[in-house]
Amino acid sequence: MQANDKQITIPALQQMKRDGQKIMGVVAWDVQMARIAERAGVDMLIVGDSVGVNVWGHENPLEITLDEMIIVARAVRRGARRVLVCADLPFGSLQRGVQSAVEAGIRLVKEAGADMIKLDGAADYPEAVAALVKAGIPVMAQFGITPQTALKYGIQYGKANGALVSDAMVAQLVKDAKIMEAAGASMIDFTNSGPVAGEAVCKVVDIPVIGGFGGGPWLDGRVRMAHAAIGYSAGNIDSELEQYANVARTTLDAFTELFADVRAGRQIKGTPKAKAAV
Repeated sequence: MQANDKQITIPALQQMKRDGQKIMGVVAWDVQMARIAERAGVDMLIVGDSVGVNVWGHENPLEITLDEMIIVARAVRRGARRVLVCADLPFGSLQRGVQSAVEAGIRLVKEAGADMIKLDGAADYPEAVAALVKAGIPVMAQFGITPQTALKYGIQYGKANGALVSDAMVAQLVKDAKIMEAAGASMIDFTNSGPVAGEAVCKVVDIPVIGGFGGGPWLDGRVRMAHAAIGYSAGNIDSELEQYANVARTTLDAFTELFADVRAGRQIKGTPKAKAAV
C-alpha cells in the first residue's frame, strides 16, 4: 500500500482527535524503518531513547547521550518525507534544569530536524515544558502510572495499568494532564494508562493523548515500537506470542539457508547471474 502525500503536522494530529480518528505512532531508529512505516501510513515517528538498549545493547536507557540521539533522529528524519518526527530528550538534559532542556531541544530540532521533543516524566517539570514551547519547540509530554506513582497511592504496579486505580490516582493524573496542556504541550504520551485513567485524561484535555505499553483503544492513538511490532529482536525467534510478523525467525531461516548454500558450494541468492561466455 502506498500512503498519500499529505503532510502530517501537529495541528493535523490535533484535528484527528477532534474528528475521532485514531493516531498511529511508531518508534523507529533508522532510515529504512522510517520509510517502511511512512509507506504503510503511519502518522508520526518517535525516535525513542530505548535505541540504546534494543539496538546497541546498553544495560539501561539512561546510558544514551544527546549526541547519539541526534545521530539516530537524523537517520529517521532522512527516511520520513511527510510524517512528523518526535525525538526523545535523553536522561540528564531535563534533570539538569530548564536551560539544559531548552539547549538540548534546540540541538534536536536544529541538528536532527525533529518536529517535536518528547519529555519523559514531564509532569514533574512543567516549567521546562513551558520554556521549550516559548523557545518555539513543540513538546510531547510523557507521564503516567509508574512503579513510583503506584507505590505513592498504594497500588500494586502490575495491576495499576488496569481498572484497579484509586480515585485519588485518577484525579492526580487528570490534574497532571491539565497542567501539561496549560504549559503548552502539543500532545501527551500516557504510560500505563489503563481504561479508567486513560479515558478520564482523554476527556479533560483538547490535545491528543496517545500511549504504548499499558494503553488501549480508550486513548486517542497508540504507539508501538517497530521492532516489537514486527518481531525483530532475537528473543522473538522462540516467542509464542501473537505477533504481526516474526522477522527474527524469518531472518534465522534465511541465514541458515544462506550458510548452507555457501558451504555446499552453491551460488548465493540475490546475486546477478554470470553472463555466458561468447
